[in-house]
Amino acid sequence: MRFAVPLEIDPTCFATWRQDNQVASMDGETMGTAWHVKLSAPADFDRRPLKAAIEARLEAILAQMSHWREDSVLGRFNRAPGGTWYALPADFALVMDAALDIAERSAGAFDPAIGALVDIWGHGPVQTTRPPDRTEIEQAMAVSGFTRLAHDRDARRLRQPGGLHLDLSGIAKGFAVDALSRLLRESCFHHALVEIGGELFGSGLRPDGDPWWVDLETPADSVIPMRVALHQLAAATSGDYVRGRHTIDPRSGLPVEHAMAVTVIHPSAMLADAWATALSVHTQGVMQALATREKLAVRALIRRGESIAEWISPALQSMLEPEDQPRG
Repeated sequence: MRFAVPLEIDPTCFATWRQDNQVASMDGETMGTAWHVKLSAPADFDRRPLKAAIEARLEAILAQMSHWREDSVLGRFNRAPGGTWYALPADFALVMDAALDIAERSAGAFDPAIGALVDIWGHGPVQTTRPPDRTEIEQAMAVSGFTRLAHDRDARRLRQPGGLHLDLSGIAKGFAVDALSRLLRESCFHHALVEIGGELFGSGLRPDGDPWWVDLETPADSVIPMRVALHQLAAATSGDYVRGRHTIDPRSGLPVEHAMAVTVIHPSAMLADAWATALSVHTQGVMQALATREKLAVRALIRRGESIAEWISPALQSMLEPEDQPRG
């Protein structure tokens, strides 16, 4: 086991840390997966009001960003006539701002406007019985792509060019993790671990004084596992070892085949989520250059024929305990 720890401890967390608290747990379902919360709470903590608030917050996010609901804001935008300017709620606008920024910075490896491609590959609400052929892929690509969008950031609105389908599945879970972490802090729970479908954020400390330790998903037996201290940090993973090859390369319209698991550790779960998707799309050399340029903490497991190659970015290397540092 290797251990990665943040370079700094937030000194403000000690003002609200209580050694005599217990770790309380809550969970439920959302976004086609499960959510889990662990938090430092007093012994007489009543879960019911907080769980209701969590479920209401998640429902509000789904009402805006669900790719599966026709009546969501996203669903209505996808059906809007070409040329329509669409006003965005605050959450949706924040996610689109981040999504379009990473789309630009990743040279299109992350793209929130490939819903048509997602659908024809059977990863959305549209059921399919076979892979799409080349003509169907070309037709979907013709109406897709973030460069077709006109985005008025100041006015919080987006223009539907006609036939374009948004899909925020590569960033919405991360946003929801951040939103729940913020909700907990606003409810005076400053020490917690939030997870939605494998995307995580750890705030503060456990009652025993430890950080919120999480093990990175390591599906390859040849790779030494890694445990990360999530202290004011998020971890998000993109790969194909759980749900198959569901990540689509927006530039080719084809599933990504080389990325087994790409994990990004970042102060924002939303950005970790989107960057994990973007990096998993790029080939290894481009991925390494991009992660290094963006100073991202990344652990990537990449297929090379029958073997698995691990790459650890310089930012993550700096977080490793000295005995776990890669030897040159």
